[in-house]
Amino acid sequence: MARRPQQGSTPLATPLTRRGATAVAAVLLGATAACAGPGGGPWSADARSERPASAPSAAGGAAPERRFTLVAGGGVLPHDAVVRQARVRGDGYDFRPVLAGVRPVVSAADLAICHLETVFSAVEEQGGDAGGRTAVTSPPQLAKNLAAIGYDACSTASDHALTDGAAGVERTLDALDNAGIRHTGTARTAAEAREPAWLKAGGARVAQLAYTYGLDDAQHPGGQPWAVALIDEERIIADARAARRAGADVVLVSLHWGTAWQTAPDERQLALAGALTASKTAGRPDIDLIVGAHAHVPQAYEKVNGTWVVYGTGDQFAGAGAGARHDRQRDPRGDRATIGRFTFAPPARPGERWEVAKAEFVPQWMDAAAGRVVNTAGAPAKGADRDEREEAKEAVSAAVLSRGAAADGLTMGR
Repeated sequence: MARRPQQGSTPLATPLTRRGATAVAAVLLGATAACAGPGGGPWSADARSERPASAPSAAGGAAPERRFTLVAGGGVLPHDAVVRQARVRGDGYDFRPVLAGVRPVVSAADLAICHLETVFSAVEEQGGDAGGRTAVTSPPQLAKNLAAIGYDACSTASDHALTDGAAGVERTLDALDNAGIRHTGTARTAAEAREPAWLKAGGARVAQLAYTYGLDDAQHPGGQPWAVALIDEERIIADARAARRAGADVVLVSLHWGTAWQTAPDERQLALAGALTASKTAGRPDIDLIVGAHAHVPQAYEKVNGTWVVYGTGDQFAGAGAGARHDRQRDPRGDRATIGRFTFAPPARPGERWEVAKAEFVPQWMDAAAGRVVNTAGAPAKGADRDEREEAKEAVSAAVLSRGAAADGLTMGR
């Protein structure tokens, strides 16, 4: 489908397109499933959920189910250097040039999700303080830029989610709403916290859920324990089952987890992945895909109990020369990341699982000198950065395939 127009944004030179229709499903089939999260109560669609569903078929019925592609980008955490670079005339910001190199991958998918690891600063759309005063606040224009390159939804649960308290959560989700991007993992109200992000692709209703391992030194705002969803195995399974009862054909879980700057998934990641993928109802897995972030470096992809798990995508973009760890030591792994791309096929019989028919990873590298994200599996590299780009591609591939995913069919995409 054609991408939605962005108010206040100048279109990129190349038109944005989608293969097939991707839209949010507002209809929950009349289900009233109860969520196990704080506050309980039934899920219901609200005004933010409502976008047109798939177009009817020529015969007047619902469009037939078909395969769809879902891409999952890495963490979005622009550091000060990138925020300064994105500044345009006046007090505006434009991050689209930073992401132009991966835009073809994102915009071509039927459904695209990101992980927003920043909160938006208190600035007006075209004025005020620049934001980016720390590595975890960003100008709100970033939301419309993410929509412009093709993202449909973003997980927002991270250890930085309460950097600016409840006001930061509200400001961030308001900006995503204004950009037409669905979100999950943080909430402005208890009712919102009980809802996944509802999406639609290929005739499938997709529910995205998101959780974080913790909140650094922050605390939930008083009386708002639902503001950020925390990882809890029983809650995640209960939420996934509730989403399935509410009509989800595909349940996607986004997790902010793992050990920062560690390429290998840690013991908690491995244990939780095993438990979540083993959970079934009437023989059908409760969760269809797990996508993780937080480590700031690419981690392995692995098929666990028949379900694909991305332990860590790395950061889609953080900063020009962002490979600086918390100890301020330069680490080139921080400039490397992946985009996961999964093609889902409809079930052979009603009630069965939508299967991942094709699993791919797209390696990427942040060109610090140019301040641009590069798809390293794209056109052959030329110029002075060729060796660094090829080294990044090989390193990303080694990390992604380190747990035997190639034997289960994972391939490098372009």
